[in-house]
Amino acid sequence: MTKINHREHKQSNKKAIKVTVIGAGIVGLATGIELQRAGFQVEIIDKEGVGAGASQGNAGHFATEQVFPLADPSLLPKLPGMLLDPLGPFRIRPAYFFKALPWFCRFLINMLPSKRLHNGQGIKRLNQASITAMEELTSFCNCEELLLLNGSLLVFEGTAIDEVDKEFTHYRDAGVEVKLLTGEEVRALEPSLSQSVTHGLFFTHVGHTNDPYQLCQAFSQKFIALGGELSTGELGKIEPVGGGETGINLALSSGYIANTDKIVIASGAWSKPLVKQLGHKVPLEAERGYHLMMPQKSSLSRPVASYNRKFIITPMTEGTRLAGTVEFGGLQAPLNESRADCLFPHGKALLPSLFADAKVSDGERWMGFRPSLPDSLPVLGSSSNHKNVFFSFGHQHLGLTWSAITAKLLAQQMSGEQPDIDLSDYRVERFR
Repeated sequence: MTKINHREHKQSNKKAIKVTVIGAGIVGLATGIELQRAGFQVEIIDKEGVGAGASQGNAGHFATEQVFPLADPSLLPKLPGMLLDPLGPFRIRPAYFFKALPWFCRFLINMLPSKRLHNGQGIKRLNQASITAMEELTSFCNCEELLLLNGSLLVFEGTAIDEVDKEFTHYRDAGVEVKLLTGEEVRALEPSLSQSVTHGLFFTHVGHTNDPYQLCQAFSQKFIALGGELSTGELGKIEPVGGGETGINLALSSGYIANTDKIVIASGAWSKPLVKQLGHKVPLEAERGYHLMMPQKSSLSRPVASYNRKFIITPMTEGTRLAGTVEFGGLQAPLNESRADCLFPHGKALLPSLFADAKVSDGERWMGFRPSLPDSLPVLGSSSNHKNVFFSFGHQHLGLTWSAITAKLLAQQMSGEQPDIDLSDYRVERFR
C-alpha cells in the first residue's frame, strides 16, 4: 500500500486536525456538521453520495416513543408464523437463515430481563435528548420546516380494550408522553382515517419530516458552507499508522490513497467489514426495510402506525409513504417487489377515501438497509485498539431519530469534552 507522509499539525489548533467521516447518510452528515462546528476540518466520503441509502427512504418518523428493545420475549410464540409468512411484517429469506442464526442467538440472549432493562435504559437516554438535539441542528442548518412536531398515532382496529389499555400502560410506565384516545378522538385528529379504527395512542413528544432526502440535502449544504468537503468513493483498506498516533491511511477502491488524522466509521449496514479491519468484531446485521411511495397526498398531519397491521403511514411532500416491513436477507439479494406491494392493502384499509381509485402500480417501490445490533443500541465512541478511530453506526430503526444527538455526543468526545450522555454502554468493546 502506498504511504503518504502524515501532514504535521498542532494539537492546540483543531482547524489543522483533519477528520474523515465514512458515510454520507443522515448520521454521517450530522456528525460532519458537529465536528466542523467543534473546529475540525472534516471530509465525508461515501460510495454513492448524500443520503443515498436508508436515509432517503425511511419512514421519516422521529420515533422517540420506541423505547423498548426489539428483543422482546413476547415475540417468541409469534416468530414461527411470522418467519414462515413470505409477506409477513418480519421475515428471514430461507437461503439466509443459517447466516443470520448467530445474530438471532444473540438477539434471544438480549431478551433476558436484566439485559432488556439495561438496553432499554440506553435507548431512553438517547431518545430523551434526540428531539431537542434535532431542533437545534435543523435551526442551525436553516431547515426548521423539515422537522414537524405534531406527534404520532398508534391506531387499533377492533382490539380488545384490555389489550389497548395494556399497551397504553406499558408506554406510560416507561416514561413516554402518551394519551389514550377513542376512535372518535383519533378521527378528530385525523378525519381521513377509517371507521375501523376503534382506539389510538397519541404520542405527543414525537416528530416527523415530510422529506428525509431533503433533510439530508439541507445538512450537506450546511456542511459544505462550514468548509467541509464531500467526496464520492468506496473505502477499501484502513491502515492506522503507529496505532493511529501519527495518522490513518485510507485506500479507496479507485486506487487513491488519502491520509487523515482521525476517522469516524458511520457507514450504517456496511460498517462491519471496516470495523473488522480495526480489530473489532460486531454482530451487525442489515434489516432490509421496504416502503411503497404513493403519489396521492393525504390530509394526515402526523405519522400513523397500525398496531394490528404492523406498518406506518407518513405524509410526505411528494405523496404518502407506506413503510414498515422487515426482512433479513443480507446486502446482496435484490429488492423483493411483493414485500413493498403488500403494504398497499393496509394503506387502503386505513385511508379508504385517499386510495379508493389507486392501484399498487401507482407506487414507487424502495428497499434500504437498517444497521441493527442484537441489543438495539448503536456503536458510538472511540476505539480502544487505535487512537483517533471513532464509531457511529448500528442505529437500527432509529437512525433518523438519533442522528443529531449521537453526532453531538461524538463531537464532544472527540474534542476532549465529557459527553452529555455517558457513552460506555454504546462502546464497541461490549461485543468482545
